[in-house]
Amino acid sequence: MYPLVKYASLAATLVAGFYLSLLILLTTPTFQGFVVYLHKIPMTWMKHLDVPETFGFLRNQVTPFTIETSEGGKLYIWHLLPIELYRQHESELIAEPSGFSADISSRIAFNLLRDDPDARLVIHMHGAAGTVGSGYRIPNYRALSAGQPRKIHVLAFDYRGFGHSNGVPSERGLILDAITVVKWALVTAGIPPSRIIIFGQSIGTAVSLAVSEHFALRSPPVVFAGTILVAPFVDVATLVATYRVAGIIPILAPLARFPQVFAYLRTFIYDKWLSQERITRYVRANEQNNEKYQATLIHAQDDWDIPWQHSQTLFRQAVNATTTQGLSNDEFKERKKTAKIDLGAAGSVMEWRTKNGIIREEILKTGLHDVVMGNPVISLAVMRIFAAADLSWK
Repeated sequence: MYPLVKYASLAATLVAGFYLSLLILLTTPTFQGFVVYLHKIPMTWMKHLDVPETFGFLRNQVTPFTIETSEGGKLYIWHLLPIELYRQHESELIAEPSGFSADISSRIAFNLLRDDPDARLVIHMHGAAGTVGSGYRIPNYRALSAGQPRKIHVLAFDYRGFGHSNGVPSERGLILDAITVVKWALVTAGIPPSRIIIFGQSIGTAVSLAVSEHFALRSPPVVFAGTILVAPFVDVATLVATYRVAGIIPILAPLARFPQVFAYLRTFIYDKWLSQERITRYVRANEQNNEKYQATLIHAQDDWDIPWQHSQTLFRQAVNATTTQGLSNDEFKERKKTAKIDLGAAGSVMEWRTKNGIIREEILKTGLHDVVMGNPVISLAVMRIFAAADLSWK
């Protein structure tokens, strides 16, 4: 019995030592950045991003290219053609050289986007880890354009430090990268904001909100057709209180029960990603400027990475921002009781409408953290926003 107790005590000491070492490392900017962004994990082993066909795409359906940032870095981008548009121009596209394009403006796909007054564009901002070609992002791109396979293009890019984009990721850096890509779409591709959706998943939702807020606060304001947030989170400090890697390994969750210790550790969070504050400013600015806007939040209840209650909190914040006084908890619960639609096994949905905006919350029963991205709920969210932004759009 004694040896068993001895080994158990030793194991407990080793685990405690490892956890303490992990906490110390997490207070350093470099290690913390790696844990938050996981940008060193490509998740596209044995495949080359410059050969999109190896990810299941048709020849030249995807055009890889780069653009320069204001700081002299390069951002790696995929432009994805919708499938019906590809079919209509298949012979020309097949005849083109494939692979990375040093001059995107010379490519047929780019001209099909720029020269079509009916073209729509979804700018995709992915989550942590991987690249534009990783995991469930491929079916996600297909779902984004599925609602109108002749008109909806997708622009996906890797932030600095991810994939072939150089640099080191940070909150400020990712926001600047996303703004650079949006400006390219507005200016170089010539797509007006009313024909653009900003789409984000996981940490990409924080980037999407930052970008949407940035442009909404400009003078004059620039407001896109809509913003879609899949598995968003309130802010990093709130997230780490419950976050578990792969839904299993907790980071700071064990310390959340010790408020003073947890509050102290929160002071070491460098990239805060305050989405709760940003969605408030975004909605409030659009309401004050009488700008038409749409925001859709989608979250699965079986998401092991980010609890679905984060979307509920953000939805509540967005709704409150539409009123001058805000709603009390009782008022909000009462409104939700009458407005919420129970979809049974599909989950529930609630819409909050003002004369300027539509804020929609979709809580799904299933979909996990990533699987949901390829599901029809994503296609319908895109179609719904584009249709509401332009009643003549078909």
